[in-house]
Amino acid sequence: MRHKHGYRKLNRTSAHRKALLKNLAIAIIEREKIETTVPKAKELKRYIEKLVTSARNADLNTHRYVFAALQSKEATKKLINEIAPKYEGRNGGYTSIIKTRIRKGDATPMAFISFIISKDYYFPKK
Repeated sequence: MRHKHGYRKLNRTSAHRKALLKNLAIAIIEREKIETTVPKAKELKRYIEKLVTSARNADLNTHRYVFAALQSKEATKKLINEIAPKYEGRNGGYTSIIKTRIRKGDATPMAFISFIISKDYYFPKK
């Protein structure tokens, strides 16, 4: 039983799981929308929202923290300079998961995970 267990193991070792989440996070930052399985998308949502929340405070320690989590200079720069400022007035809920289809090969439920476009970004408060 997994009562009160903190995360999904995704049938991987801890090192493989960390690498998987890091690679998925880099992919969603670069492309802003990816398709993956539903359990991976739910774990990625937890992972990426913590990074976006910390990236809203753009200082040297934030750069170090985000780079330590991603290990990608381009993704770190894009997250801190482009993505995080869009959500300055928002307290969480930066991504959305939309279930799409059942994968034909193994009948796994698939989903799109993408960043939410903030209304304040397009309609700033005056």
